[in-house]
Amino acid sequence: MYKIAKDKLPKLYAALQNIGTLLLPCKNKSGHADFAPYREDAEVALDATLTNRSAKDVFFPQVENLMTFKTSGKELALEQNIPPAGVTIVMGVRACDARSFKILDKVFLKAPVDTYYKTRREQCVLIGLGCSAPEETCFCHAFGIDASAPETDVQTWLAGEELCWQAVTAKGEELTAKLVDGGVLSEAEAASAKAISEQKEQTQKILSVLPLHDFKVNDELTKDELKVFHSKIWEQMAAGCLSCCTCTYVCPTCHCYDIRDYQETEERTQRYRCWDSCMAKDFTLMAHGSPRKTKVERFRQRYMHKLVYFPENNDGEYACVGCGRCLQKCPVQLNIVKVAKALEKAEVKQDV
Repeated sequence: MYKIAKDKLPKLYAALQNIGTLLLPCKNKSGHADFAPYREDAEVALDATLTNRSAKDVFFPQVENLMTFKTSGKELALEQNIPPAGVTIVMGVRACDARSFKILDKVFLKAPVDTYYKTRREQCVLIGLGCSAPEETCFCHAFGIDASAPETDVQTWLAGEELCWQAVTAKGEELTAKLVDGGVLSEAEAASAKAISEQKEQTQKILSVLPLHDFKVNDELTKDELKVFHSKIWEQMAAGCLSCCTCTYVCPTCHCYDIRDYQETEERTQRYRCWDSCMAKDFTLMAHGSPRKTKVERFRQRYMHKLVYFPENNDGEYACVGCGRCLQKCPVQLNIVKVAKALEKAEVKQDV
């Protein structure tokens, strides 16, 4: 294990920036923390419990050009827009977001593999940061996530006046070796390990008294899909939904997208993809119309996917990491926790 003093962190950031593109939680104009490229004048908020949005954009950008169509008379040329080569380092990733990347892997790295996502994923090194002050909306423990030990290439902890550093994967060890050779990191003493252990214990104590400390998704939901599908609660809960799609855009595991064409000139057209939402009225709109014509159907689709469909196809793993962003951002306080609890208590139709 290695360490660096907190007041020397700019030295660490500079060293990482020399190795690749460095993204850190930084405060934006509104005062919220979001992952952004490091600059010397940036207000780094490494201790921010949760960024406004996850680092999902690193692998799955909100808007991404896929290819360019060029015409010359009757000739047509296609040019694929390959993600640029180069290492990307994302530092300050919390455990919930780290788990979300593994969930996205199961979507984008399954055959047929999404080469855009794969390229970015392979070029990225993730530096996790253990939580020391979980928020009231956190419930990552419900999905077996250890908030104090992110599943990343490197694990770090802000303990006392130090940042402690532990390589976990081969990528992490390679990065660590460069920093040690450059004199950026130094060997940690036994006191550092003790401080981390105490911090982990404190984190678990905090989690044990949070409002959602005892929340757990009922595993029975996946055992009778039709009964859940026909539950009476969908109409009741969807009535308050504004269909604003905020929950899907802040969610680190949502991965719906649309593909569109934009004609720049008569000779040049860009094909790009952009985030989409299953909560939107025109989602998967086809010539005959929308396959889910009502808000109730769209609302049900979102939560059925996260709580039933995804775990059915992925060895019981839910498409949620308990980050709590949907609890924080929904303007009418609808979220996956309320839906899961309502499903567990609701009477379901038997004649399905």
